[in-house]
Amino acid sequence: MLLKDRVVLISNVTKFAGRAATAAALGEGAKVLVADESFVDADRRKAWEKEFKGSTALAAQTPVDIGAAVKAQGRIDALVNNDAWPATRAPLGEAKLDEFRAAFETMVVRPFALTQHIAPLMRQQGYGRILFVSSAAPMRGIANYSMYVSARAAANGLVSSLAKELGKDQITVNGLGSNYVENPDYFPPQLLANKEAMARMTAQIPLGRLGKPQEIGATICFLISEGAGFVTGHVLPHAGGWA
Repeated sequence: MLLKDRVVLISNVTKFAGRAATAAALGEGAKVLVADESFVDADRRKAWEKEFKGSTALAAQTPVDIGAAVKAQGRIDALVNNDAWPATRAPLGEAKLDEFRAAFETMVVRPFALTQHIAPLMRQQGYGRILFVSSAAPMRGIANYSMYVSARAAANGLVSSLAKELGKDQITVNGLGSNYVENPDYFPPQLLANKEAMARMTAQIPLGRLGKPQEIGATICFLISEGAGFVTGHVLPHAGGWA
């Protein structure tokens, strides 16, 4: 098992790659802690733990409180920053600055703040894996999606700088440049059911299909495993050859 007895924290777990990452990490033997804004509700936490047996849903919401909850566990081996914000089509002249700021707050500031509170715990151990589940979009650029793409580019930029800063403590920092992978935020069931839209999309992908949730889950597990111990500062495209 890639993650046997490792303690993994996954943020914003009901979004993007959260479910896939949880299932994969549990299957690889990890002890999985999950955080999400919906977990202020005790019933939501119970429902999650019932669905993903072996995971622990944290009630903590802020980076400070999540950090404290993780510290109480005694160890943290991997942090998966799993952040999502709508990829809104907005030509330059129509883009709204409040939406632009919100995209940065959600996909850059929030994961940076959580990393600030988890990295010191890893430094004390002399071991850690930090992964930003991001996007391949900045690798190519997408017309009319500059707000989303630039926020993802900022998150990808954190990877290279933090990798150099934390490497001396044996903490790796990587990113996953995802695109065209089935998930509830960017490729919901109603879109998947639209045959014309799917045909247009898959025509752009060299592999000719969308990625599966289990594939992104498996890739996340590898990047936070022992086997990826000499991989750091890298944003791995996970987009079927599109990037």
